[in-house]
Amino acid sequence: MLIIPAIDLVNGRCVRLRQGDFAQETIYGEDPLEMAHHWAAQGSTRLHLVDLDAARGSGDNRGVIKRIAAELEIAIEVGGGLRSLADIDEILAAGADYAIIGSAAYTNPDLVEQAVYRFGEAILVGIDARDGRVAVQGWLETVATSPAELGRVVKECGVETVIFTDISRDGMLSGPNLAASVELSAKTGLNVIVSGGVSTYGDLEAIAAEAADNPRIVGAIIGKALYTGAIDLAHAVKQFGGGK
Repeated sequence: MLIIPAIDLVNGRCVRLRQGDFAQETIYGEDPLEMAHHWAAQGSTRLHLVDLDAARGSGDNRGVIKRIAAELEIAIEVGGGLRSLADIDEILAAGADYAIIGSAAYTNPDLVEQAVYRFGEAILVGIDARDGRVAVQGWLETVATSPAELGRVVKECGVETVIFTDISRDGMLSGPNLAASVELSAKTGLNVIVSGGVSTYGDLEAIAAEAADNPRIVGAIIGKALYTGAIDLAHAVKQFGGGK
C-alpha cells in the first residue's frame, strides 16, 4: 500500500494542526521544499501537500507548491482551495500528479465531473468528517451529509479514489478511524486512502492487514507522527510501502 508523508502549509511553513484547529498550530519547518526532499529521500513514492491558507480562503502557497512539484521526482498530490478547473489545471500544469478536490466536491459536484472528464485519474477527492458528518470550508463547517453519501456522489462523477480523514483523530496521535474508512469503501466502491491519526507502526499494521484483504484500502497518510519521530518513514516504507 502507499505510505504517504504529509506536508501542511501555512504562510509558507510546514505546520501541523490539532483536529484542524488553526489556533492549535505547531510549526515543524520553515522550508517546505527542504522537507519535501527529506521525505522523498526516505523512499516514499508519493507526497501529500495541503495548502491550509487556500483551504480557508486566506491566501495561498502556490509558489511553494510549484517549486516542490518542479523539483521532486516522486508523485505529488495537492489539495487545499482547489475550487475551479483553472485552479486544478494550474496545479497539474506545475508538475503535480494528483489534484485533491475537497469542499468543492460537496458544494459543486459538477466541478468534480468536469475535472474527471478533463484530467481523469489525476483527480482525487478529500472526504473529511467529524462525528460521521462531512466537514467543509477548511473543516470550519459541518454539514448533514454523511461520508458515504458524498462518496456515492463523487463515484457517480467518475472518481475512483478518495482520501478519508476523521478530523477528530487528525493531529492527535490517537490512531486512525479505520472502521469508518472501510465502511466508506464498502458503501461506495471507492478506493480509500486512510488519513488522520496514524501514529504507530501498529496503526500501519492494522491498515496493511485490512488492505491485504480489501484491495480498495490503498494507502495511509502520515503527518504528525513523522514530525515527532513516532514513526520513521524509511522503516514504514520498507515494511509496508509500495505503489505510486
